[in-house]
Amino acid sequence: MDFELNEDQQAVMAAVERLLAQRAGATRAIALNRDGAYDHALQAALDEGGFGNIARDLATAAGPALLEAALVAEAVARSGGVVAAGVQLLVAPLVCNAPVAGPIALCTREELVRGTPLRYAAHARYLLVLHHDDLRLLPLQPGDFEPVRSSFGYPMGRAATLGRLADSGTSLGATAVARGVDAWRLALAVEAVGTMEAALQHTVDYLKQRRQFGRAIGSFQAVQHRLALCAIQVEASRWLAREAAWLGATTEGAAAAAAFALQAADLVFTETHQLSGAIGFTCEFDLHVWSMRLLALRQELAGVAGARRALVAARWGVAGA
Repeated sequence: MDFELNEDQQAVMAAVERLLAQRAGATRAIALNRDGAYDHALQAALDEGGFGNIARDLATAAGPALLEAALVAEAVARSGGVVAAGVQLLVAPLVCNAPVAGPIALCTREELVRGTPLRYAAHARYLLVLHHDDLRLLPLQPGDFEPVRSSFGYPMGRAATLGRLADSGTSLGATAVARGVDAWRLALAVEAVGTMEAALQHTVDYLKQRRQFGRAIGSFQAVQHRLALCAIQVEASRWLAREAAWLGATTEGAAAAAAFALQAADLVFTETHQLSGAIGFTCEFDLHVWSMRLLALRQELAGVAGARRALVAARWGVAGA
């Protein structure tokens, strides 16, 4: 993998960053979260700009352009965008034969049955449901999910019509199961990277202007060491995630990226809040736009433990098999 983006990738990044600077950001995310709303305007802008289906549009003989899609999903997460970019950009192109209009929510059948609150479900047009031996695509109807208030920074929804949802929908086939899991883990890693980067940058900016003992807090070496450790974790997570996308979301690559990024998310959450002091735990401080999302991402697909188990199985096999 080339660590330098090519001209086309740089152009994609520049274009999506311009769009997000105009249509996303902490202020908008806070306003939307206040009502548990979804950013349909940003979703439409991304689709109209050609980003929503970029993995298919730039596909080659080797498969969907997952690296370019990952770059966009990472940027959306970094901007605090309230859209289901990870699923639409990285999961759907690998498991669906044709484009699927977003928003798309994603869950396991067990989560659906338990009534687990799901990201974006209350606003989704489609639901991808992962069974043990199948992956199903289900068009949603108004009232299938009810909004759930949360502090995660994402609009959440819980199934209100379980009987219709549990085992319905179009089967995408047994082969889609593994691809769906790998793509899901890749999406989690990519979203975690963008979210961690924004949380860390927000904290650095605060520490540059917050003064104590006549100096900016960020000038103290002990603080710099903690920030440097976070920065190393974010950069390592970024390149593991991008490599996994470049390799086509292999089981080993996606699991390694998710395991590392979701573990790093725990460190970044803790350090950014502690370094920000008491204000870091208030809603008037924008840090929560990103930090609380890290907690939500760590819950999906069994989190760090699930990704580590998948990595071990992919690299060394399952015990007794």
